[in-house]
Amino acid sequence: MPRVRPRWWTELLLIVVVYGAYSGARLLARGDVSTAVENGLSILRLERTLFLNAEEPLNDLFTSEAWLGIPSSFAYASLHYLVTPAILIWLFKRRPAHYRLMRTWLMGSTLMGLIGFTLMPTSPPRLLHERHGFTDSLSQYSDYGWWGDEASAPSGMGDLTNQYAAMPSLHVGWAVWCGVALWYFGPRTWWLRATAVGYPLITVMVVMGTANHYFMDALAGIAVMIAGLLLARPLMRLAERFQERFATVRGAAVRGEGPGSVRPYAPERADGARGAGRSEAELSRSSGGSRT
Repeated sequence: MPRVRPRWWTELLLIVVVYGAYSGARLLARGDVSTAVENGLSILRLERTLFLNAEEPLNDLFTSEAWLGIPSSFAYASLHYLVTPAILIWLFKRRPAHYRLMRTWLMGSTLMGLIGFTLMPTSPPRLLHERHGFTDSLSQYSDYGWWGDEASAPSGMGDLTNQYAAMPSLHVGWAVWCGVALWYFGPRTWWLRATAVGYPLITVMVVMGTANHYFMDALAGIAVMIAGLLLARPLMRLAERFQERFATVRGAAVRGEGPGSVRPYAPERADGARGAGRSEAELSRSSGGSRT
C-alpha cells in the first residue's frame, strides 16, 4: 500500500519534471508561425459562424475600460502561477487522502495539454493581424505591470516563451481544477463556494478579454481536464503496480535472490537439519561409538 501522504521531496521533483516538460513542449511547438496563424483564423471563423466569438466584445470592453483591463492583465499574468501551486500545497498538507488523485489529475491533464500545443500550434487572437480587430491588453497596459509589451511574460523574456500555444487553454483548465478542489475539499462556507465557482468563470472571461484565447480554447481546456479526471485513477493504479514491482525487484536484489543467484549448499543430517556438514565418523565419535 502506498503512503497516505507522499514524501514532499519526491513530489517536488515530480512537479519540477512536469513543469519542465510543460515549458519545453511550449518552446518546441513555436516553429511554424503560418500554421499557427491559420489555425487561429480557422477557430475564429468557426466561432463567428456559430456565434461563439465572445472574445471579440470582451476584448473591446477590456481595452476601452482600464478599470477592467488592468486588473484582468494582472490576473492573467499571475494567478495561473500562484493559485494552482497554493491549492496543491494545501491539499498535500491538509487533505493527504485526496492529494494523490488531485495531483495525478492535474499533471495528467497538463501533459495532455502539451500534446495539444505540439500537434495544433495556434495563434492567440492578440497576435492576429490588426484587421481582425483584437488588441493585446497586456501590451496596452504593460506600463502598469512587470510584463513586457512583446508577450504575456516578464519584460525582456518574451523570446523565451511560445506565444503560439493557445489551444487548449490551461489557464482555464487549471482554474477548473482549483474550483473543484475548493468545492469538494474546502470548508463549506458560502464565500469559498462562491470562489470555487467564480474563479473558473472569471478566468474564462479574463483569457478572452485579454485576447490570449478564443472561447473554443477555453472549451478545449475544460475537455482536457475532464479527460484527465477520467484517466487519473487508472494512472494511479498503474503507478502503484510499478512501485510494487520495483520494490519486489529491489528487495530480491538486496537479499541476493536476483536472476542467476545460487544459494550455498549445506548437507542435511538424518534428522532433516541443514548445515551440519559432518562426516559419519565424526557423528559416530560424538555419539559415544568409539572403538576400544
